Amino acid sequence: MELRPRPLALAAAVALLLLVACSTASASTTGTSAFPSLTGIPVNQSKAPSGYRLTPAQAIAIAERAPKIADELRRHPHLTPATYTESGGRWQVSWFAGTKEMAQAIVDDRFGAVTESWTGYQVAWRMARGYPGAFGRKFNATYVWLPLGILFLLPFLDPRRPFRLLHLDLLVLVAFAVSHFFFERGNIGVSVPLVYPVLVYLFVRMVVAGFRRRGRPPPRGRLIPVLPVWVLGVVLLGLIGFRVALNMVDSNVVDVGYSGVIGAHKIVHGQASQLFAGSFPSDNVHGDTYGPVNYLVYIPFELIWPWHGTWNDLPAAHAAAIAFDLLTMLGLFLLGRRLRAGPEGRNLGIVLAYAWAAYPYTLFTLASNSNDTMVAMFGVYALLAITSPLGRGALTGLGAAAKFVSLALGPLFARGTGKLFSKGTLEAGLALGVVFVLAFLFFIPSGGVHALYERTLGYQINRPSPFSVWGQAHSLNWLHTVVKVIAVGLAVLVAFVPRRRDSVTIAALAAAVLLAFQIAAGHWFYLYIVWFTPFALVALFTPYVPVTQPEAESARSNGRGRLLPLRSPRPSPTGPRLRSRT
Repeated sequence: MELRPRPLALAAAVALLLLVACSTASASTTGTSAFPSLTGIPVNQSKAPSGYRLTPAQAIAIAERAPKIADELRRHPHLTPATYTESGGRWQVSWFAGTKEMAQAIVDDRFGAVTESWTGYQVAWRMARGYPGAFGRKFNATYVWLPLGILFLLPFLDPRRPFRLLHLDLLVLVAFAVSHFFFERGNIGVSVPLVYPVLVYLFVRMVVAGFRRRGRPPPRGRLIPVLPVWVLGVVLLGLIGFRVALNMVDSNVVDVGYSGVIGAHKIVHGQASQLFAGSFPSDNVHGDTYGPVNYLVYIPFELIWPWHGTWNDLPAAHAAAIAFDLLTMLGLFLLGRRLRAGPEGRNLGIVLAYAWAAYPYTLFTLASNSNDTMVAMFGVYALLAITSPLGRGALTGLGAAAKFVSLALGPLFARGTGKLFSKGTLEAGLALGVVFVLAFLFFIPSGGVHALYERTLGYQINRPSPFSVWGQAHSLNWLHTVVKVIAVGLAVLVAFVPRRRDSVTIAALAAAVLLAFQIAAGHWFYLYIVWFTPFALVALFTPYVPVTQPEAESARSNGRGRLLPLRSPRPSPTGPRLRSRT
C-alpha cells in the first residue's frame, strides 16, 4: 500500500514545525544564576550587618575602585548601586540601569578587597567567567583530556597512509579543545567564534557522506591499521571503569542535571500539574524548560537517591548521567553488530563503543552530569530500530519530548530507509507525533497550553545568549536568518532525498541535521557535541568495514529503495580483523 500526500503541503507543515525546533536548539544549557548564594539584602547603608565588618556604603566604595568597575561607571555615570551579602563573608555589589544589571563586583569583607569584577555578558552569565572546574571538574586537567584525545586518535592512525581523510576527520573532532581552552579562561569573545570552523567542517563532511553515490568502493586501508581489535576491547573496559570512577569521585552537577532531579521529585510526589507552573526553586528557576520525558527518565534514580531540596551532590543526577552514557555505548555496540554481519559486526561494535568512550567530549558531558547524552541515546536506539516504523517513530518522539532539538530528526527518521510515500513512513510519523503529544498531555499546568509554551518553547526562543556568534554580533542577524533557513531546509530535504539510503546514510544525514541546527542555534555549548557524535562515528567508521558477499546478494534481492539487511546468517569470510577490499 502506498500513500501519496501532496509533497509541497507535507514539506510546508514539516518546515513550520522545524522552525520552532531551530529556534529552540539552544535549549540544553541554561545560564547559571547571577545570584547563586545571596543570603540577604542590607537595608541600612551605614550599618554593618551582623557578622560583617564593612557597611554597605564601604563595600560600594571599595568596589568602585576596581578598574573594570571604574571604566564602566565612567561610561555609564548614572547607574544605581545595590549591595547583597553572600555566604562566606563576601559582598556582592551590583550596578543597575533600570532593571538590567550592568556591572558586578565581589568584595571580601575581612580584607576589604575586590576579589572579582565583571561587566558585559559576564555579569549575567557566570558560565562565561572562566571559574576553574565549573563544568566537568577534573576533566579540564591536561593530564585527563590530553591522554583521552591520544587514545581516541591513535588506533585509527595509518602510518602508511598519513593523508587519509579519516585522520583529518578525527583531528577536527578533537579540535573543539582549542575553543575550550579560551572558554576555561573566561574569554568567550575568542572561544565562541573558534567553534564555528569545526562545526562547519563536520557539517560539510556529513552532508557529503550522506549524499554520496552509493556503491562506491570503500576507503583504502584498514579502520584499525596496527592494533588488533581485542586490544581496543580491553582498553574499552578500562575506559568505562575510569569514566564511572571519575564521575563518582570528581565531577559536578550543572543546572541541567539538577533540573532533571527536581522534575522527577515533583512527579513522584504528585505535583505533575506543577511541573511547568514556574514552581522550581530560586537557584534553578528556569529548570522547567525541557520536555516532560527529561524528568520522567530521572524518576528511577530519584526514587533510589531522593532529592532533599538543595543543590548538593545530587547522586541521582550522577547515576542518571552514568546510565545515559552506558546505554549509549551499549547501543553503539549493538548497532555495529547490526551494520555488519559476523565477526566484522562484532568488531565494528567494539570500535564504535571504544570511540565513544575515548572521545574527550563524551566524558565532558558525563563529568558535568548533564542530560545531553539523552539526545544521543534516543538517536542511537532509533537508528537501531530503523526497520520498525513504530519503533523508530516512538523513540524519536521520546527524544523530542525530552530535548526539543530532536524534532529536527523527525522527517529523516519518519521515512527511514524506505520510500517516502509509504505505509511505513506514515506509521513512523504518527508514532512520533502521538508519543510527543501524549508526553505533554498529563503535564499541562493550570494556565493551559499557553502557560506550558511560555515555560518551555517561549522561554527558549526569547532567551538572549552571548554563547553564539549570533548573540555576540547582532549585525549578523541577516546571516543568522539564512543559516536557520538552511538548517530547516536540510531537515525537510532529507525526507525526500537521497532516494536510495541505508543505515549509514541515515546516520550521516542525522549528524548533518543536528550540526546545522547547532550552527543556527542562538546558544551553543560544548555539552551539545554529544548530540551528533554517535551518528558521526557511524558515518565515518562503517565505510571501512566491507559488506560481505552474502549481505550484498541479499541486498540486491531486496530491490532499490528498501532497507539493506543488517545481518547475514553466514559468518564473514574476512576474519576477525576490520579489513577493506583493496
